[in-house]
Amino acid sequence: MYKFSILFLAILFVGCKTKSSPKKNTQTNNFMTFYVGTYTKKDSKGIYKYQISIDGKLSKIGLIAQVTNPTFLTKSKDKKTLFTVGETDDKGKGIIRAYKIEKDSLQLINKAKTGGADPCFVAINNDNYIVTANYTGGNVGLLKAEKSGKLSPLLYVQQHTGKGTTSRQEKPHAHSAWFHPTKNEVISVDLGSNELWFSKIDSDKNELVLTKQQKLKMAEGAGPRHLTFHPNNQWIYVLNELNNTISLVKEKNNHYYVDFSITMLPVDFIAFSKAADIHITNDGKFLYASNRGHESIVIYEVNPEDGRLKTVGHHSVFGKHPRNFALTPDNQFLLVANQDTDNIVSFKRNVKTGKLTFVDEITAPTPVCILF
Repeated sequence: MYKFSILFLAILFVGCKTKSSPKKNTQTNNFMTFYVGTYTKKDSKGIYKYQISIDGKLSKIGLIAQVTNPTFLTKSKDKKTLFTVGETDDKGKGIIRAYKIEKDSLQLINKAKTGGADPCFVAINNDNYIVTANYTGGNVGLLKAEKSGKLSPLLYVQQHTGKGTTSRQEKPHAHSAWFHPTKNEVISVDLGSNELWFSKIDSDKNELVLTKQQKLKMAEGAGPRHLTFHPNNQWIYVLNELNNTISLVKEKNNHYYVDFSITMLPVDFIAFSKAADIHITNDGKFLYASNRGHESIVIYEVNPEDGRLKTVGHHSVFGKHPRNFALTPDNQFLLVANQDTDNIVSFKRNVKTGKLTFVDEITAPTPVCILF
């Protein structure tokens, strides 16, 4: 629907997203498949499956699980189980579901409570511990999966406290929770309290226990939402939804601090926009993030010496409200889920410059998560 304006928008924007690890394509040599999580408030019925060809062309396989608001997805490390949160509020509770991955279908294994309302994020570690971020509940739930994929009952809930300074920050709103790639640490990102929360998993008690530092306050009104780890596992990039910035977080003497922040928007853009997703390339050379309002992907080059970012440019997403995007496992393409225009767009990456070139688009009902 946006192809007619590609040339115009590309000129306009050029002038002005857990990181992916290399994976073998287990489908065919010509296609990679991916899952799409959605909001089911309009035409969507649940989780869909699509595929991308080696030249970036998109095609739809179809609906593979009928479920309400599967807005964030993740897979077990053995790729045999898919987990999704259902972003709902049933008397203050949300739901996570586990599905066995079949060829072109998902078979429900079981479901469990997440510990709070409107879960919007889920992640799993190598020990099959699972964390869910419950936005309205303002807390993080801890569960565990068996080797079969079956979910345990809810093990623990870490309730956040505090507030920020804006109308979106009158109480805690846990927006994501991440397992540190090299140590026993969970970093929970709370937009409402305006903080990062640091915890360890007590495997004897199955609880989240705050570390000595406990929290890191972000800039006033920042509203942290998501993050990504640099491949060197020493630098963390935090996407701040409300003030449209990315902050580089480093650690010294077992203490985290903000080293650097950079805007996600062109200096001459004054209309409303809010940040959404962030991802870094496998080689650590380029970082991408999405803008809802400016309707773009911002492209940064990473300084290999200190991790600081330099803006390369912005590229139109050819749609509205790019809530989520993903890099293909080989990092050759970047796919954007445009929530409000019901489309997914694929871009070819220039691996030397980081810049994007439009390849294809396809209709998708209220897409909000892409998972390879």
